[in-house]
Amino acid sequence: MMIRIAFLQLLPGNSTDEQLALGKKACAEAKAKGADIALFPEMWSDGYRIPRDRKALKKLAVGMDSPFVRSFAALAAELRMAVAVTFLEDGEIAPLNSVAVFDRRGQTALHYSKVHTCVFEDEKMLSGGGGFYTADLDLEGGTVRVGAMICFDREFPESARVLMLKGAELILAPNACPMEINRLSALRTRAYENMLAVATCNYPEGQPDCNGRSTLFDGVPWLKDEPGVRDMCVFEAPGKAGIYIAELDLDRLRKHRETDVMGGRYRRPDAYRLLTQDQ
Repeated sequence: MMIRIAFLQLLPGNSTDEQLALGKKACAEAKAKGADIALFPEMWSDGYRIPRDRKALKKLAVGMDSPFVRSFAALAAELRMAVAVTFLEDGEIAPLNSVAVFDRRGQTALHYSKVHTCVFEDEKMLSGGGGFYTADLDLEGGTVRVGAMICFDREFPESARVLMLKGAELILAPNACPMEINRLSALRTRAYENMLAVATCNYPEGQPDCNGRSTLFDGVPWLKDEPGVRDMCVFEAPGKAGIYIAELDLDRLRKHRETDVMGGRYRRPDAYRLLTQDQ
């Protein structure tokens, strides 16, 4: 099964309505390019703007049942393409940094809020999500088990490890930061150690503190019947804005997961108790 992922590496507009219009146009273009999944960068609904004023911040937030989010559910059904749309979500205490993944029928497959918010920067204004989740995502060619982590979640091995233990084959990772060798290495490592694919969509050059370079790591560092190792980075976008398509060979990944030693096969949870204790 081949999965075509569209990375919507776009510059944002100036309002939620503009974000909706730009996003819908990008999804239609992604479908025309043969995409099975369209992935937005982090907090697309407001272009990753986080006002320090709480009233202004709340005014920007939208709910899961808002016209903004529901429009992408309807669009997913219309295009028969999965859509992973990101948004500043209205929350009980403070807004959250969220992603909703709609399948090709427009049904909600996954709803995730960023657990590891950047509380040392503007994201101290936000609430954090409470856990990591996976779901079977219905695509034209079959299903894939997906999870999500958002930007800073990447820096914590536990994020991808929990998703792997819950069966994730593909992690969708919206992003809004400079993608340089160290962050890219973290994504590569998450894919390698968990035998899963990681698709990261970033904002392009021109968005403050961003530089494009959206990536797909396919999680297969070697092939059983071929000598040597291979580069798991099967796609890296340039810095400029655009809609980029990359292919994930899910059958190859599943074969690797059946035979290799990484992932959860030889874990020793009894030796990791310190990880679950509050420090």
